Amino acid sequence: MRQRLIYASVLLVVGILTLAARTAIAQTTAVGPYYAPPAWDQKLQCDTLTTCPRFVVLSNWNGQAVLDRETGLVWERSPDPTLRPWDFALLHCVTRVVSDRSGWRLPSIQELLSLRAAASGSTLPPGHPFSNVDLTYYWSATTTGIYAYISEFSFTSGDGVTAHTKSSSYSGAWCVRGGHGADDQ
Repeated sequence: MRQRLIYASVLLVVGILTLAARTAIAQTTAVGPYYAPPAWDQKLQCDTLTTCPRFVVLSNWNGQAVLDRETGLVWERSPDPTLRPWDFALLHCVTRVVSDRSGWRLPSIQELLSLRAAASGSTLPPGHPFSNVDLTYYWSATTTGIYAYISEFSFTSGDGVTAHTKSSSYSGAWCVRGGHGADDQ
């Protein structure tokens, strides 16, 4: 009886040590730098490319994705310039693969608006690292009935948000990862 108790105790200790070793390995092998959790109440100034702590081009994604440290979202660095109706834009993002990573989606209208510089209305901040943001409008996943909302990045004045018919309007798709996506508005 005593031998069984000792044997069971040894097995229990070995099991615990094995589990602890696996957990420790998993926690210490993370790739890339650690960033504190984003909070939508923080504001990271972005005036020039060299002094912009907000956006980080992800080198382990071959420079094809950008982390927005203010929101925690990962954006395509260069959105696809193809104009599409909303359902094709949605499909484009869902099937998108960037640097061997899937899991992309259309952003909510609030997420798209978070990219705009507050002072300039509908433009990106002066220090942003994005390229080929040439289209005027980009679809969002935020919808109401037959309409979907788009955000304007026209580098002109304007309110920046309009609703367009999903099936007959054509806009760009700027895919994003992370966050919660669009909820019913």
